[in-house]
Amino acid sequence: MAKSTSPGWDPVLLISQIVAMQTLHYMTLAILIPPLLTIFCRPDALDYVGGAANVGMVMDWRELAGKPTTNTVTRAWGSWNSVWSGGKQVGFGGHLEGQWDGLADPRRGWIIAVCWLAASGADIYFLYTLIRRPRMILDFSVTLIFNHLVLTTYYAASFPTTLFFWGVMIISAAMMVILAEQLCVKREMTEGLAVAAPTEDEDVELGSLLRRD
Repeated sequence: MAKSTSPGWDPVLLISQIVAMQTLHYMTLAILIPPLLTIFCRPDALDYVGGAANVGMVMDWRELAGKPTTNTVTRAWGSWNSVWSGGKQVGFGGHLEGQWDGLADPRRGWIIAVCWLAASGADIYFLYTLIRRPRMILDFSVTLIFNHLVLTTYYAASFPTTLFFWGVMIISAAMMVILAEQLCVKREMTEGLAVAAPTEDEDVELGSLLRRD
């Protein structure tokens, strides 16, 4: 008995595609975010959260939402603050010393949001190339957002609560689903028409049959 050639459920392929999509998304963010933060954001504020290349810029939802991610402890016997991030002391600051004021830079959240949407634009190509099937685009797009939600909640030790964060996630998912699905459908229609087109030999055979009749 001949084996069926219809595609079935392949868990190894499925997991590989999920990992590949998540990795490519974070890789794109890692390429975009550091240089843009370095150019447009306050260097003093960046230094006190670990720098523009800090993994928190990608993984911490509070950075995207423009919320402070450091714990500032003021010493009563001195005119300085000790700043803590991720359980580590990252520096000192204080108004009297002309140093960092302990406030988050509002531009940082906007830049990270723009980078996230740009990475979602790149995800459209990754979905088109790796996933290919239109009916699977929605599943992989939502899975990517869900995985990030789990990872960022674990990293920040808190659940995202800001409308700005959720707005970026919704726009990102809508972009991926609508555009990638349209591209995949268009490709399937083009490939289907190419396969259905008769060849030269088929035209000759059809003509011979018509003459016999």
